[in-house]
Amino acid sequence: MVVLRAGLCPGLTEEMIQLLRANGIRTVVDFVSSDLEDVAQKCSLSYKALVAVRRVLLAQFSAFPANGADLYEELKSSTAILPTGSPSLDQLLDSGLYTGEVTELMGAPGSGKTQLEALQRIQVVRVFDVYELLSALQELRDRLSQQVVSSMGPLKIVVIDSVSAVIYPLLGGRQSEGLAIMMQLSRELKTLAREFSLAVVVTNQVTRDSSTGALKPALGRSWSFVPSTRVLLESKEGAGDKGPTQRVAVLAKSPRQPTGLQVELDIGNGDMPEPSPVTPTQGP
Repeated sequence: MVVLRAGLCPGLTEEMIQLLRANGIRTVVDFVSSDLEDVAQKCSLSYKALVAVRRVLLAQFSAFPANGADLYEELKSSTAILPTGSPSLDQLLDSGLYTGEVTELMGAPGSGKTQLEALQRIQVVRVFDVYELLSALQELRDRLSQQVVSSMGPLKIVVIDSVSAVIYPLLGGRQSEGLAIMMQLSRELKTLAREFSLAVVVTNQVTRDSSTGALKPALGRSWSFVPSTRVLLESKEGAGDKGPTQRVAVLAKSPRQPTGLQVELDIGNGDMPEPSPVTPTQGP
């Protein structure tokens, strides 16, 4: 939200800004949505001068109109689909991970969240709290804005494992502060996804609903609006005492597929390819 300040447009003087602030008008939105005749009377300002300022501000800050066809073509040209390496998971996700979106893998420890992130070429940044994570994301955004090319090639996906580990410690006594930081993190992730056409994947823990006993993602309702797609991973024993552990992926939220779809992920038994050996490095 743009705050009114001297020099923002011709005619918007410091004296005018002080008078507007005294009457509760502090931002461009406040100004352009006000009744200028009423403002002119209350602030003892020229109505014509206020109209002229509003006309300039609308020209500077209003969005250009776009029709649905143009928006659709822009979306198609900027969206890529990245295969996960698991045919069954790709089927669940309608072909793979979509750039420009946040995808969440949620499950209990041992459900296979981290195994699904075994990528062929990877750079690792280790962070131990949400502030270090925000700093790393800001550094990554700066590098992408400056078009700094990694030796690994162009960046296509960002994985946060796990988002609940860095947010949970803030959701104790001073919960309002923790929620604010959590939403700041969500904005950073969504901005990275949209502005740089990245697929952002986060892992999350699960808890049990106190009334139904069903598994549900951690971090509550506020976080539930962040990921476009949510996949619940569960473990179940295979046939016989020595049968391999099977992972079941259930689609809990999707903008493209009906929820409730599920597939089996035989991790380590052919469904996922073996990753190439990599050395974790510092840096986004």
